[in-house]
Amino acid sequence: MDTLANLALGFSVALSPYTLMLAVIGCFLGTIIGALPGLGPSNGVAILIPITFTLGLDATSALVLMTSVYYGAMYGGRISSILLNIPGDEPALMTTLDGYPMAKAGRAGDALVLSGVASFVGAFLATVGLMLLAPMLARVAYLFGPAEYFALYLLAFCTLGGMASNNQAKSAIASCIGLGIAMIGVDNNSGIPRLTGGNMHLADGVDFLVAIVGLFAIAEIFFFIESHGKGTAIGVKLDKVTIPWKDIFDCKWTMLRASVVGFFAGILPGAGASLGSFMAYMSEKAIAGKKGGFGTGVARGVAAPEAGNNSAAGGALVPMLTLGVPGSGTTAVLLALLMTLNITPGPTLFTDRPEVVWGLIASLLIANVVLLLMNVPMVKVFVKILSVPPALLLPGVTMISFVGIYSLSGSYFDLLLMVAFGVLGYFLRKLDVPTVPVILGILLGGQMENALRRAMVLSDGDPMFLISSPIAIGLWIAAIAGFIAPMFLRGLLRKPQALTD
Repeated sequence: MDTLANLALGFSVALSPYTLMLAVIGCFLGTIIGALPGLGPSNGVAILIPITFTLGLDATSALVLMTSVYYGAMYGGRISSILLNIPGDEPALMTTLDGYPMAKAGRAGDALVLSGVASFVGAFLATVGLMLLAPMLARVAYLFGPAEYFALYLLAFCTLGGMASNNQAKSAIASCIGLGIAMIGVDNNSGIPRLTGGNMHLADGVDFLVAIVGLFAIAEIFFFIESHGKGTAIGVKLDKVTIPWKDIFDCKWTMLRASVVGFFAGILPGAGASLGSFMAYMSEKAIAGKKGGFGTGVARGVAAPEAGNNSAAGGALVPMLTLGVPGSGTTAVLLALLMTLNITPGPTLFTDRPEVVWGLIASLLIANVVLLLMNVPMVKVFVKILSVPPALLLPGVTMISFVGIYSLSGSYFDLLLMVAFGVLGYFLRKLDVPTVPVILGILLGGQMENALRRAMVLSDGDPMFLISSPIAIGLWIAAIAGFIAPMFLRGLLRKPQALTD
Protein backbone atom coordinates (compact mmCIF):
# COMPACT_ATOMS: atom_id res chain seq x y z
CA MET A 1 0.00 0.00 0.00
CA ASP A 2 2.93 2.30 0.72
CA THR A 3 4.10 1.92 -2.86
CA LEU A 4 0.67 2.90 -4.23
CA ALA A 5 0.47 5.91 -1.90
CA ASN A 6 3.97 7.00 -2.93
CA LEU A 7 3.11 6.49 -6.59
CA ALA A 8 0.01 8.68 -6.15
CA LEU A 9 2.31 11.36 -4.69
CA GLY A 10 4.61 10.95 -7.69
CA PHE A 11 1.76 11.32 -10.20
CA SER A 12 0.52 14.43 -8.37
CA VAL A 13 3.95 15.94 -9.10
CA ALA A 14 4.43 14.52 -12.59
CA LEU A 15 0.97 15.24 -13.98
CA SER A 16 1.26 19.01 -13.62
CA PRO A 17 1.09 20.62 -17.09
CA TYR A 18 4.59 22.09 -16.71
CA THR A 19 6.26 18.79 -15.75
CA LEU A 20 4.32 16.97 -18.44
CA MET A 21 5.53 19.47 -21.02
CA LEU A 22 9.14 18.97 -19.87
CA ALA A 23 8.72 15.18 -20.19
CA VAL A 24 7.42 15.52 -23.77
CA ILE A 25 10.23 17.94 -24.74
CA GLY A 26 12.81 15.66 -23.09
CA CYS A 27 11.48 12.60 -24.95
CA PHE A 28 11.56 14.45 -28.28
CA LEU A 29 15.08 15.83 -27.79
CA GLY A 30 16.31 12.49 -26.44
CA THR A 31 15.00 10.56 -29.45
CA ILE A 32 16.76 13.00 -31.80
CA ILE A 33 20.01 12.72 -29.82
CA GLY A 34 19.77 8.94 -29.75
CA ALA A 35 19.07 8.76 -33.48
CA LEU A 36 22.17 10.76 -34.40
CA PRO A 37 25.10 8.34 -34.72
CA GLY A 38 27.85 8.91 -32.20
CA LEU A 39 26.08 11.26 -29.79
CA GLY A 40 24.32 8.73 -27.54
CA PRO A 41 22.56 9.25 -24.19
CA SER A 42 25.70 10.13 -22.16
CA ASN A 43 26.70 12.92 -24.54
CA GLY A 44 23.10 14.12 -24.88
CA VAL A 45 22.48 14.40 -21.14
CA ALA A 46 25.93 15.97 -20.60
CA ILE A 47 25.28 18.62 -23.27
CA LEU A 48 21.82 19.48 -21.96
CA ILE A 49 22.61 19.64 -18.20
CA PRO A 50 23.85 23.27 -18.34
CA ILE A 51 20.55 24.25 -20.00
CA THR A 52 18.58 23.08 -16.93
CA PHE A 53 20.50 25.61 -14.81
CA THR A 54 20.18 28.34 -17.43
CA LEU A 55 16.39 27.82 -17.40
CA GLY A 56 16.36 27.91 -13.58
CA LEU A 57 14.54 24.57 -13.25
CA ASP A 58 13.93 23.18 -9.74
CA ALA A 59 15.25 19.75 -8.74
CA THR A 60 12.18 17.73 -9.78
CA SER A 61 11.76 19.51 -13.13
CA ALA A 62 15.46 19.18 -13.99
CA LEU A 63 15.43 15.46 -13.16
CA VAL A 64 12.25 14.84 -15.15
CA LEU A 65 13.71 16.62 -18.19
CA MET A 66 17.05 14.82 -18.06
CA THR A 67 15.65 11.33 -17.42
CA SER A 68 13.19 11.86 -20.29
CA VAL A 69 16.16 12.74 -22.50
CA TYR A 70 17.90 9.59 -21.19
CA TYR A 71 14.95 7.30 -21.98
CA GLY A 72 14.34 9.09 -25.31
CA ALA A 73 17.97 8.57 -26.36
CA MET A 74 17.70 4.87 -25.50
CA TYR A 75 14.67 4.66 -27.81
CA GLY A 76 16.30 6.73 -30.57
CA GLY A 77 19.50 4.68 -30.75
CA ARG A 78 17.70 1.99 -32.74
CA ILE A 79 16.79 4.26 -35.69
CA SER A 80 20.29 4.71 -37.11
CA SER A 81 21.12 1.08 -36.19
CA ILE A 82 18.31 -0.20 -38.39
CA LEU A 83 18.50 2.29 -41.26
CA LEU A 84 22.22 3.07 -41.49
CA ASN A 85 23.84 0.04 -39.83
CA ILE A 86 25.50 2.63 -37.54
CA PRO A 87 24.53 2.29 -33.87
CA GLY A 88 23.39 5.59 -32.33
CA ASP A 89 25.27 4.47 -29.22
CA GLU A 90 27.01 1.33 -27.97
CA PRO A 91 23.92 -0.46 -26.51
CA ALA A 92 22.26 -0.20 -29.93
CA LEU A 93 25.07 -2.20 -31.57
CA MET A 94 23.24 -5.51 -31.10
CA THR A 95 20.16 -4.10 -32.89
CA THR A 96 22.19 -3.69 -36.09
CA LEU A 97 22.73 -7.47 -36.31
CA ASP A 98 19.13 -8.22 -37.30
CA GLY A 99 17.66 -4.73 -37.72
CA TYR A 100 19.79 -3.76 -40.73
CA PRO A 101 19.19 -7.05 -42.61
CA MET A 102 15.44 -6.56 -42.02
CA ALA A 103 15.70 -3.03 -43.47
CA LYS A 104 17.63 -4.28 -46.49
CA ALA A 105 14.92 -6.87 -47.07
CA GLY A 106 12.37 -4.04 -47.39
CA ARG A 107 11.04 -4.30 -43.82
CA ALA A 108 12.61 -1.15 -42.34
CA GLY A 109 9.22 0.13 -41.15
CA ASP A 110 8.39 -3.19 -39.44
CA ALA A 111 11.79 -3.26 -37.70
CA LEU A 112 11.39 0.33 -36.44
CA VAL A 113 7.87 -0.23 -35.09
CA LEU A 114 8.74 -3.60 -33.53
CA SER A 115 11.85 -2.15 -31.87
CA GLY A 116 9.75 0.79 -30.58
CA VAL A 117 7.25 -1.61 -28.97
CA ALA A 118 10.11 -3.75 -27.52
CA SER A 119 11.73 -0.60 -26.11
CA PHE A 120 8.40 0.32 -24.48
CA VAL A 121 7.99 -3.14 -22.90
CA GLY A 122 11.59 -3.17 -21.60
CA ALA A 123 11.49 0.36 -20.20
CA PHE A 124 8.01 -0.07 -18.69
CA LEU A 125 8.88 -3.32 -16.88
CA ALA A 126 12.18 -1.80 -15.67
CA THR A 127 10.34 1.19 -14.22
CA VAL A 128 7.97 -1.19 -12.39
CA GLY A 129 11.04 -3.11 -11.14
CA LEU A 130 12.64 0.17 -10.02
CA MET A 131 9.42 1.03 -8.17
CA LEU A 132 9.36 -2.28 -6.28
CA LEU A 133 13.07 -2.96 -5.75
CA ALA A 134 14.54 0.47 -5.01
CA PRO A 135 12.72 1.06 -1.66
CA MET A 136 13.79 -2.46 -0.52
CA LEU A 137 17.41 -1.83 -1.49
CA ALA A 138 17.28 1.57 0.22
CA ARG A 139 16.38 -0.18 3.50
CA VAL A 140 19.36 -2.58 3.07
CA ALA A 141 21.61 0.42 2.45
CA TYR A 142 20.99 1.59 6.06
CA LEU A 143 23.30 -1.29 7.07
CA PHE A 144 26.17 0.33 5.18
CA GLY A 145 28.99 2.01 7.11
CA PRO A 146 32.26 3.55 5.82
CA ALA A 147 33.88 0.15 5.18
CA GLU A 148 30.88 -1.09 3.18
CA TYR A 149 30.67 2.10 1.14
CA PHE A 150 34.39 1.94 0.35
CA ALA A 151 33.93 -1.66 -0.86
CA LEU A 152 30.86 -0.60 -2.89
CA TYR A 153 32.78 2.17 -4.67
CA LEU A 154 35.56 -0.32 -5.37
CA LEU A 155 32.97 -2.68 -6.87
CA ALA A 156 31.77 0.10 -9.20
CA PHE A 157 35.31 0.72 -10.46
CA CYS A 158 36.11 -3.00 -10.82
CA THR A 159 32.96 -3.86 -12.76
CA LEU A 160 33.57 -0.94 -15.11
CA GLY A 161 37.01 -2.42 -15.72
CA GLY A 162 35.61 -5.92 -16.08
CA MET A 163 32.34 -6.75 -17.76
CA ALA A 164 31.73 -3.34 -19.34
CA SER A 165 35.15 -3.00 -20.92
CA ASN A 166 37.26 -4.81 -23.51
CA ASN A 167 40.49 -4.10 -21.67
CA GLN A 168 40.72 -4.12 -17.86
CA ALA A 169 44.13 -2.42 -17.78
CA LYS A 170 42.89 0.57 -19.79
CA SER A 171 39.80 0.90 -17.59
CA ALA A 172 42.01 0.78 -14.48
CA ILE A 173 44.22 3.55 -15.94
CA ALA A 174 41.11 5.62 -16.74
CA SER A 175 39.80 5.15 -13.18
CA CYS A 176 43.17 6.28 -11.77
CA ILE A 177 43.08 9.41 -13.99
CA GLY A 178 39.60 10.19 -12.64
CA LEU A 179 40.64 9.60 -9.01
CA GLY A 180 43.71 11.81 -9.56
CA ILE A 181 41.52 14.64 -10.93
CA ALA A 182 39.15 14.22 -7.94
CA MET A 183 42.09 14.90 -5.59
CA ILE A 184 42.77 18.33 -7.12
CA GLY A 185 41.91 21.17 -4.72
CA VAL A 186 42.21 21.99 -1.04
CA ASP A 187 42.17 18.96 1.26
CA ASN A 188 39.11 19.24 3.53
CA ASN A 189 40.92 17.75 6.54
CA SER A 190 44.32 19.43 6.46
CA GLY A 191 43.51 22.56 4.43
CA ILE A 192 46.59 21.97 2.26
CA PRO A 193 46.23 22.44 -1.53
CA ARG A 194 46.76 19.26 -3.55
CA LEU A 195 47.82 19.02 -7.22
CA THR A 196 46.80 22.62 -7.95
CA GLY A 197 50.21 23.74 -9.23
CA GLY A 198 49.73 27.02 -7.37
CA ASN A 199 46.69 27.93 -9.53
CA MET A 200 43.99 29.59 -7.42
CA HIS A 201 41.26 28.58 -9.90
CA LEU A 202 41.88 24.94 -8.98
CA ALA A 203 41.67 25.48 -5.20
CA ASP A 204 37.97 24.49 -5.20
CA GLY A 205 38.70 21.40 -7.27
CA VAL A 206 37.47 20.50 -10.75
CA ASP A 207 33.73 20.90 -11.39
CA PHE A 208 32.53 17.56 -12.70
CA LEU A 209 30.10 19.20 -15.14
CA VAL A 210 33.07 20.92 -16.82
CA ALA A 211 34.82 17.55 -17.06
CA ILE A 212 31.71 15.74 -18.35
CA VAL A 213 30.86 18.28 -21.07
CA GLY A 214 34.53 18.41 -22.12
CA LEU A 215 35.08 14.65 -22.22
CA PHE A 216 31.85 13.88 -24.06
CA ALA A 217 30.66 16.89 -26.09
CA ILE A 218 33.89 18.71 -26.94
CA ALA A 219 35.71 15.46 -27.75
CA GLU A 220 32.85 14.59 -30.13
CA ILE A 221 33.38 17.93 -31.91
CA PHE A 222 37.08 17.14 -32.37
CA PHE A 223 36.13 13.81 -33.94
CA PHE A 224 33.70 15.57 -36.25
CA ILE A 225 36.44 17.98 -37.39
CA GLU A 226 38.75 15.04 -38.03
CA SER A 227 36.20 12.95 -39.97
CA HIS A 228 34.63 15.90 -41.86
CA GLY A 229 31.23 14.56 -40.80
CA LYS A 230 31.32 11.38 -42.90
CA GLY A 231 28.86 8.53 -42.40
CA THR A 232 25.59 10.45 -42.21
CA ALA A 233 23.92 9.51 -45.50
CA ILE A 234 20.82 7.36 -45.24
CA GLY A 235 21.42 3.94 -46.76
CA VAL A 236 17.92 2.47 -46.71
CA LYS A 237 14.70 4.12 -47.87
CA LEU A 238 11.71 4.06 -45.55
CA ASP A 239 8.39 3.47 -47.26
CA LYS A 240 4.95 3.24 -45.68
CA VAL A 241 5.05 2.37 -41.96
CA THR A 242 2.52 -0.19 -40.71
CA ILE A 243 2.22 -2.02 -37.39
CA PRO A 244 3.51 -5.62 -37.68
CA TRP A 245 0.96 -7.18 -35.27
CA LYS A 246 2.07 -10.76 -36.01
CA ASP A 247 5.74 -10.03 -35.24
CA ILE A 248 4.80 -8.19 -32.05
CA PHE A 249 2.62 -11.11 -30.90
CA ASP A 250 5.29 -13.69 -31.80
CA CYS A 251 7.94 -11.77 -29.83
CA LYS A 252 5.94 -11.32 -26.61
CA TRP A 253 7.92 -13.89 -24.59
CA THR A 254 11.22 -12.70 -26.10
CA MET A 255 10.46 -9.16 -24.90
CA LEU A 256 9.55 -10.36 -21.40
CA ARG A 257 12.67 -12.54 -21.01
CA ALA A 258 14.96 -9.87 -22.45
CA SER A 259 13.46 -7.25 -20.09
CA VAL A 260 14.21 -9.40 -17.02
CA VAL A 261 17.78 -10.15 -18.20
CA GLY A 262 18.39 -6.50 -19.08
CA PHE A 263 17.03 -5.18 -15.78
CA PHE A 264 19.35 -7.31 -13.64
CA ALA A 265 22.31 -6.50 -15.91
CA GLY A 266 21.51 -2.80 -15.45
CA ILE A 267 21.50 -3.08 -11.65
CA LEU A 268 25.16 -4.19 -11.62
CA PRO A 269 27.19 -1.05 -10.87
CA GLY A 270 29.11 0.03 -13.93
CA ALA A 271 27.69 -2.63 -16.29
CA GLY A 272 25.05 -0.49 -18.04
CA ALA A 273 22.81 -0.96 -21.04
CA SER A 274 25.53 -2.41 -23.31
CA LEU A 275 25.78 -5.54 -21.18
CA GLY A 276 21.95 -5.67 -20.94
CA SER A 277 21.42 -5.68 -24.71
CA PHE A 278 24.30 -8.12 -25.26
CA MET A 279 23.07 -10.64 -22.67
CA ALA A 280 19.45 -10.33 -23.85
CA TYR A 281 20.44 -10.97 -27.48
CA MET A 282 22.80 -13.86 -26.70
CA SER A 283 20.33 -15.59 -24.35
CA GLU A 284 17.55 -15.39 -26.96
CA LYS A 285 19.93 -16.63 -29.63
CA ALA A 286 20.84 -19.59 -27.40
CA ILE A 287 17.15 -20.37 -26.77
CA ALA A 288 16.29 -20.15 -30.49
CA GLY A 289 19.27 -22.28 -31.58
CA LYS A 290 20.57 -22.44 -35.14
CA LYS A 291 17.05 -22.68 -36.57
CA GLY A 292 16.23 -19.27 -35.06
CA GLY A 293 18.14 -17.57 -37.89
CA PHE A 294 19.62 -14.86 -35.64
CA GLY A 295 21.83 -12.48 -37.64
CA THR A 296 19.81 -12.84 -40.84
CA GLY A 297 17.08 -10.30 -40.10
CA VAL A 298 14.59 -11.99 -37.74
CA ALA A 299 12.08 -10.10 -35.61
CA ARG A 300 13.23 -11.68 -32.34
CA GLY A 301 16.79 -10.46 -33.04
CA VAL A 302 15.46 -6.90 -33.05
CA ALA A 303 13.05 -7.23 -30.11
CA ALA A 304 15.53 -8.86 -27.69
CA PRO A 305 18.35 -6.26 -27.64
CA GLU A 306 15.92 -3.32 -27.69
CA ALA A 307 13.91 -4.67 -24.73
CA GLY A 308 17.21 -5.56 -23.00
CA ASN A 309 18.95 -2.21 -23.35
CA ASN A 310 15.90 -0.13 -22.39
CA SER A 311 15.27 -2.38 -19.40
CA ALA A 312 18.92 -2.04 -18.35
CA ALA A 313 18.58 1.75 -18.56
CA GLY A 314 15.82 1.57 -15.91
CA GLY A 315 17.77 -0.97 -13.84
CA ALA A 316 20.81 1.34 -13.79
CA LEU A 317 18.73 3.92 -11.88
CA VAL A 318 18.30 1.50 -8.93
CA PRO A 319 21.90 1.65 -7.55
CA MET A 320 22.14 5.34 -8.45
CA LEU A 321 19.09 6.35 -6.40
CA THR A 322 19.52 3.93 -3.49
CA LEU A 323 23.31 3.74 -3.04
CA GLY A 324 24.62 6.76 -4.92
CA VAL A 325 26.61 4.47 -7.25
CA PRO A 326 25.78 4.84 -10.96
CA GLY A 327 24.88 1.71 -12.91
CA SER A 328 25.99 3.11 -16.29
CA GLY A 329 27.80 6.00 -17.98
CA THR A 330 24.61 8.01 -18.41
CA THR A 331 23.52 7.50 -14.81
CA ALA A 332 27.01 8.73 -13.81
CA VAL A 333 26.16 11.96 -15.63
CA LEU A 334 22.71 12.04 -13.96
CA LEU A 335 24.42 11.53 -10.59
CA ALA A 336 26.46 14.65 -11.30
CA LEU A 337 23.19 16.50 -11.91
CA LEU A 338 21.75 15.27 -8.59
CA MET A 339 24.83 16.35 -6.67
CA THR A 340 24.83 19.77 -8.35
CA LEU A 341 21.19 20.17 -7.26
CA ASN A 342 22.26 19.46 -3.65
CA ILE A 343 20.42 16.13 -3.63
CA THR A 344 22.36 13.33 -1.97
CA PRO A 345 21.45 9.96 -3.49
CA GLY A 346 21.27 7.12 -1.02
CA PRO A 347 18.89 5.39 1.38
CA THR A 348 17.71 8.65 2.97
CA LEU A 349 16.65 10.05 -0.41
CA PHE A 350 13.43 8.00 -0.30
CA THR A 351 12.43 9.42 3.10
CA ASP A 352 13.91 12.94 2.85
CA ARG A 353 12.83 13.82 -0.71
CA PRO A 354 9.97 11.42 -1.63
CA GLU A 355 8.46 13.97 -4.03
CA VAL A 356 11.68 13.95 -6.08
CA VAL A 357 12.06 10.15 -6.26
CA TRP A 358 8.42 9.24 -6.81
CA GLY A 359 7.87 12.22 -9.12
CA LEU A 360 10.78 10.88 -11.15
CA ILE A 361 9.37 7.32 -11.23
CA ALA A 362 5.91 8.57 -12.27
CA SER A 363 7.53 10.72 -14.96
CA LEU A 364 9.36 7.68 -16.31
CA LEU A 365 6.06 5.81 -16.65
CA ILE A 366 4.52 8.78 -18.46
CA ALA A 367 7.64 9.26 -20.62
CA ASN A 368 7.38 5.63 -21.75
CA VAL A 369 3.84 6.11 -23.03
CA VAL A 370 4.83 9.40 -24.70
CA LEU A 371 7.82 7.72 -26.34
CA LEU A 372 5.70 4.84 -27.68
CA LEU A 373 3.16 7.28 -29.14
CA MET A 374 5.98 9.42 -30.52
CA ASN A 375 8.12 6.64 -31.96
CA VAL A 376 5.52 4.61 -33.82
CA PRO A 377 3.43 7.15 -35.78
CA MET A 378 6.15 9.83 -35.91
CA VAL A 379 9.11 7.61 -36.78
CA LYS A 380 9.41 9.23 -40.23
CA VAL A 381 10.02 12.63 -38.59
CA PHE A 382 13.02 11.28 -36.67
CA VAL A 383 14.32 9.54 -39.79
CA LYS A 384 14.37 12.91 -41.57
CA ILE A 385 16.49 14.36 -38.77
CA LEU A 386 19.22 11.87 -39.67
CA SER A 387 19.70 13.81 -42.90
CA VAL A 388 20.52 17.11 -41.08
CA PRO A 389 24.07 17.99 -42.16
CA PRO A 390 26.55 17.71 -39.27
CA ALA A 391 27.98 21.04 -40.43
CA LEU A 392 24.80 22.63 -38.99
CA LEU A 393 24.41 20.31 -36.02
CA LEU A 394 27.88 20.39 -34.46
CA PRO A 395 28.21 24.20 -34.25
CA GLY A 396 24.93 24.11 -32.29
CA VAL A 397 26.37 21.52 -29.89
CA THR A 398 29.51 23.68 -29.47
CA MET A 399 27.46 26.80 -28.71
CA ILE A 400 25.26 24.99 -26.14
CA SER A 401 28.36 23.57 -24.39
CA PHE A 402 30.20 26.89 -24.09
CA VAL A 403 27.18 29.04 -23.18
CA GLY A 404 25.92 26.42 -20.72
CA ILE A 405 29.20 26.08 -18.82
CA TYR A 406 29.83 29.85 -18.77
CA SER A 407 26.30 30.47 -17.43
CA LEU A 408 27.03 28.07 -14.56
CA SER A 409 30.24 29.56 -13.25
CA GLY A 410 30.92 32.76 -15.19
CA SER A 411 34.57 31.74 -15.26
CA TYR A 412 36.68 31.82 -18.42
CA PHE A 413 39.05 29.36 -16.72
CA ASP A 414 36.28 26.72 -16.71
CA LEU A 415 35.92 27.16 -20.49
CA LEU A 416 39.65 26.58 -20.96
CA LEU A 417 39.45 23.58 -18.64
CA MET A 418 36.51 22.21 -20.64
CA VAL A 419 38.52 22.42 -23.88
CA ALA A 420 41.45 20.72 -22.09
CA PHE A 421 39.11 17.90 -21.05
CA GLY A 422 37.90 17.72 -24.66
CA VAL A 423 41.51 17.20 -25.82
CA LEU A 424 41.97 14.57 -23.09
CA GLY A 425 38.76 12.82 -24.18
CA TYR A 426 39.87 12.88 -27.83
CA PHE A 427 43.22 11.23 -27.09
CA LEU A 428 41.69 8.72 -24.66
CA ARG A 429 39.22 7.60 -27.32
CA LYS A 430 41.99 7.47 -29.92
CA LEU A 431 43.90 5.15 -27.59
CA ASP A 432 40.70 3.12 -26.97
CA VAL A 433 40.72 4.08 -23.27
CA PRO A 434 37.12 4.37 -21.96
CA THR A 435 36.12 7.80 -20.63
CA VAL A 436 33.30 6.65 -18.33
CA PRO A 437 35.72 5.41 -15.59
CA VAL A 438 37.35 8.88 -15.67
CA ILE A 439 33.95 10.45 -14.96
CA LEU A 440 33.23 7.87 -12.28
CA GLY A 441 36.61 8.59 -10.65
CA ILE A 442 35.90 12.36 -10.59
CA LEU A 443 32.37 11.79 -9.24
CA LEU A 444 33.06 9.17 -6.61
CA GLY A 445 36.73 9.85 -5.80
CA GLY A 446 35.97 12.36 -3.03
CA GLN A 447 33.31 10.14 -1.43
CA MET A 448 35.54 7.08 -1.65
CA GLU A 449 38.36 8.99 0.06
CA ASN A 450 35.99 10.22 2.79
CA ALA A 451 34.68 6.66 3.37
CA LEU A 452 38.27 5.38 3.67
CA ARG A 453 39.24 8.16 6.08
CA ARG A 454 36.19 7.59 8.28
CA ALA A 455 36.89 3.85 8.33
CA MET A 456 40.50 4.49 9.37
CA VAL A 457 39.42 6.92 12.11
CA LEU A 458 36.84 4.46 13.49
CA SER A 459 39.31 1.56 13.48
CA ASP A 460 42.30 3.56 14.74
CA GLY A 461 44.15 2.93 11.48
CA ASP A 462 43.50 -0.83 11.26
CA PRO A 463 43.17 -1.77 7.51
CA MET A 464 41.44 -5.07 8.45
CA PHE A 465 38.38 -2.97 9.40
CA LEU A 466 37.69 -2.64 5.65
CA ILE A 467 36.80 -6.36 5.53
CA SER A 468 35.23 -6.64 8.99
CA SER A 469 31.58 -7.25 8.03
CA PRO A 470 29.86 -9.89 5.84
CA ILE A 471 28.53 -7.16 3.49
CA ALA A 472 32.00 -5.67 3.02
CA ILE A 473 33.54 -9.11 2.42
CA GLY A 474 30.82 -9.95 -0.13
CA LEU A 475 31.39 -6.68 -1.97
CA TRP A 476 35.20 -7.20 -2.01
CA ILE A 477 34.73 -10.71 -3.45
CA ALA A 478 32.27 -9.40 -6.06
CA ALA A 479 34.68 -6.59 -6.97
CA ILE A 480 37.66 -8.92 -7.45
CA ALA A 481 35.54 -11.46 -9.36
CA GLY A 482 34.03 -8.69 -11.52
CA PHE A 483 37.51 -7.51 -12.49
CA ILE A 484 39.18 -10.89 -13.04
CA ALA A 485 36.37 -13.09 -14.40
CA PRO A 486 36.10 -11.43 -17.85
CA MET A 487 39.78 -12.28 -18.52
CA PHE A 488 38.83 -15.96 -18.43
CA LEU A 489 35.45 -15.51 -20.09
CA ARG A 490 36.75 -13.38 -22.96
CA GLY A 491 35.67 -15.88 -25.62
CA LEU A 492 32.20 -16.31 -24.15
CA LEU A 493 31.60 -12.56 -23.71
CA ARG A 494 32.95 -11.56 -27.12
CA LYS A 495 30.43 -9.37 -28.89
CA PRO A 496 29.39 -10.23 -32.46
CA GLN A 497 30.64 -7.74 -35.03
CA ALA A 498 28.20 -5.52 -36.92
CA LEU A 499 27.47 -6.46 -40.52
CA THR A 500 29.35 -4.66 -43.25
CA ASP A 501 28.13 -4.10 -46.79
